[in-house]
Amino acid sequence: MVSYLCEVMGVSRSGFYNYFNEISAQNRANHDEADEVVKAIILKAYHFRGRKKGARQIKMTLQNQYDITYNLKRIRRIMKKYEIVCPIRKANPYRRMAKATKEHRTCKNELQRNFKQGVAGKVLLTDITYLTYRNGKRAYLSTIKDAETNEILAYEVSSSLQLDIVLNTLKKLRKHTHLTKDAFIHSDQGFHYTNPQFQALVKKMGLGQSMSRRGNCWDNAPQESFFGHFKDETNIKDCETLEEVKQEIKSYMTYYNHYRGQWNLKKLPPVKYRQQLQQVA
Repeated sequence: MVSYLCEVMGVSRSGFYNYFNEISAQNRANHDEADEVVKAIILKAYHFRGRKKGARQIKMTLQNQYDITYNLKRIRRIMKKYEIVCPIRKANPYRRMAKATKEHRTCKNELQRNFKQGVAGKVLLTDITYLTYRNGKRAYLSTIKDAETNEILAYEVSSSLQLDIVLNTLKKLRKHTHLTKDAFIHSDQGFHYTNPQFQALVKKMGLGQSMSRRGNCWDNAPQESFFGHFKDETNIKDCETLEEVKQEIKSYMTYYNHYRGQWNLKKLPPVKYRQQLQQVA
């Protein structure tokens, strides 16, 4: 019977008996004990600052916050073994605003997907996403992101999609003094960004303006990517009020800009990466 089962399972008789000997059993026990230690360390990174993380984010958090280096293969093996589930990105169902009226003007695509131009404060990406919280209530988040460092430079949270959401976001950008003289802001062709008031404020602030081609999300992909990570890693759906939503977003923005390492930024958080760029310059 043993020979038959070994043949069915594709293992040798010696391998079968070796699995159950005392030395092999002890080795497995030691291995499991070592994995439990690693599991505890990985969970510490997984829960760092209360934000959900996948394997790569765990690796960077361990390295940046605890000076511990594990390779991705090991982290993924432990996560799989102990069912430490990383967040799964869901498709963004955000729908664009109604078509602009004739008084609205689109702008040329000056960016042409050249997101990384080697200098902080030049390419600024902006967009709006919606957030659903307790009992189906809805809020909206407008952000401006530095394409070079991935830092969120300004944001505004609102219960409505009125024009003020983008105007207030733009005004908050003024506190940043590291913007270049040829800085420009890139967006889609949504109602807010073609609005004459928004365009006038952009011009007044000395910024250029660029727009994606209609219906082409790849022209502003890094901004869309941020919203994806944001929705994966926050707990907006558990918020009871708009004020709680704002507090959760404020907490996340601090975490994202100052603590959340990014694989393509030399595994550094955006602010530290910007500071490094400025030192080199």
